[in-house]
Amino acid sequence: MATEVRKVTTDDGWDEAVAILRQLWTHVDDAFVYEWRDEDDYRLFGLYETDESDGPGTDSEALVAVAGVSIQRVLHHERHLWVHDFVVDEPRRGEGFGGELLDWLDGWARDRDCEHLALACRDGNDAGREFYESEGLEVWGQVLEREL
Repeated sequence: MATEVRKVTTDDGWDEAVAILRQLWTHVDDAFVYEWRDEDDYRLFGLYETDESDGPGTDSEALVAVAGVSIQRVLHHERHLWVHDFVVDEPRRGEGFGGELLDWLDGWARDRDCEHLALACRDGNDAGREFYESEGLEVWGQVLEREL
């Protein structure tokens, strides 16, 4: 089966993506997630798997992973791609889609003169951290925050 990464722009695309994003953001409602669409620099990409098993012209596709990103500049990383959200649909985890989407993001960021790809991984998300480290991401520091 073939795959393709595309920017998610349509209402139907966002409906599909929100269902996957909510697997990460379980503590917020759908309306909160949809608000990200209005953020100036937020881009949402989806990895779609195409099934052509029934022959030519009978393609069906499924959204299997999503990544929400923005290009940022900060002192410690200069120009970089910040990955706000990265989720592979739970039943499809372990099939290589996460690595494929991360590799695609890497190329997309390089094409836009980014020097780094960075993200935060929740404390206690050992499986996520192991995945990111297996994909070549290195622990640089820790994110500390305070609720306002």
